Amino acid sequence: MTNNEFTALVSLLDDPDYAIFQQIEHKLITCGPDVIPVLEQTWEESFDPLAQSRIENIIHKIQFDEVKNELQIWQLNNADDLLDGLMIINRYQYPNMNEDQVYYQLAELRSAAWMGMMYDMSAVEKVRLLNNVIFREFGLSGNTSNYHDPQNSFINQVLETKKGNPISLACIYALVAQKLDLPIYGVNLPKHFVLAYMDESEPSKALFYINVFNRGQIMQEEDIQAFLRQLNLPISPEYTHPCDNPAIIKRVLRNLISAYEHVDNMTKRNDIALLLELIQ
Repeated sequence: MTNNEFTALVSLLDDPDYAIFQQIEHKLITCGPDVIPVLEQTWEESFDPLAQSRIENIIHKIQFDEVKNELQIWQLNNADDLLDGLMIINRYQYPNMNEDQVYYQLAELRSAAWMGMMYDMSAVEKVRLLNNVIFREFGLSGNTSNYHDPQNSFINQVLETKKGNPISLACIYALVAQKLDLPIYGVNLPKHFVLAYMDESEPSKALFYINVFNRGQIMQEEDIQAFLRQLNLPISPEYTHPCDNPAIIKRVLRNLISAYEHVDNMTKRNDIALLLELIQ
């Protein structure tokens, strides 16, 4: 599309004929993210609320299409990178965020823990060190006062506010631990996501579990089994062994669906449901 064609299309964004507007919208969306800076500039220069509203919706649709594409590509080609999956979800709500800040904060947490790590530490001692760095020094904690806030599921917001839900806290904890070569992985326990510290000599066995929402409380296998019995669920590897990254991302999306339902934002709820459907 030439500049003149693009300018002509944008000039018709306030056309009262909705059918004409739909054609214009479709053409702009098919142009992809390259047109967003020009659309943003047009929004700033416009004094027409209708045109501004339509521009906002077009930008959102373009960005949402990008998130859908990136999430599908992640599942197919890059599912071993949990952080990348979390960042793609972040872009749904924060398409213009400074992503380097997230990488920097995680690197800082890893560095702080590494400084205190000693070779002869036991698994429990290493977890206590991580707990001290992540919860006491950095100040990360569970958002008990606003548990259903959608922001609890976006990693940039969790690192900024230092408040999150069980799975977002567990993701941050596991990302830092794995950068330190610690065998700590997410466990898809119903109602309460936890982490498992795996036995390196027997990879299918958990030495113990970590309740990140309770500041890294160490739990034993009996605790997990008792919790499952309370829920009338079987003691199955599905609930006691580490899950893969796509399962984690799906749970993050389910939490977001529930959160948006809780705050009665059905538009975003339906967007996230579509993302979940794409990777089911």
